[in-house]
Amino acid sequence: MSHIALQKQSNADLEWNLALTGSRQSAIEFVMHFESRLCVYSASVEQLYTNYTINFASRADSPMVILPNPYAFHDTYSHVSASAVRDTGLFIIPGETVGKQGLHLISRHKQKNVSAAPIPFRHALKKILATQDGQDPFLPILVKGDLREFDARTPCLHLHRLKLPELKSMSGFERQSIKRAINQKLYVLYKHADRINLTR
Repeated sequence: MSHIALQKQSNADLEWNLALTGSRQSAIEFVMHFESRLCVYSASVEQLYTNYTINFASRADSPMVILPNPYAFHDTYSHVSASAVRDTGLFIIPGETVGKQGLHLISRHKQKNVSAAPIPFRHALKKILATQDGQDPFLPILVKGDLREFDARTPCLHLHRLKLPELKSMSGFERQSIKRAINQKLYVLYKHADRINLTR
């Protein structure tokens, strides 16, 4: 990605600082597995992006930049209130960090440095997909700061969720459209979760 293209990006929520991760290259390789597979939210403009690319400049200190597809405006949802976005305490991690293979999901307590037993990511996605018929489906999304480090050398992704019932300014049709878009991403991710190669 060119420096000029970086300058055109005006939404700070879509510029993620990789300096907070122990290994820039590991963070890049890890997050690229989720490009357009998880929706990204920007609180400053109250928009949810379902179709985007992840870009990096050549400078070692440059941020990761998320660019929504300008030709797919229908894949961007506006007026998505920040009050409907919640922290989950759930993290996607490489299994190798806990002596396992493939992606895993782990829950970390907010107050204590305690983690629940990790579960295979595909199994977690199956459970998440099972909630989609309820009034309050679990709809995972990413926000700035969710790309973190699990330990000094290993990146991870924290998950936020979108609370559909809290989108009170939206019509039922709009809420269902968002739910459908996120579900489609989750189902594709579910089908391919076991085949994501984390070997570096």
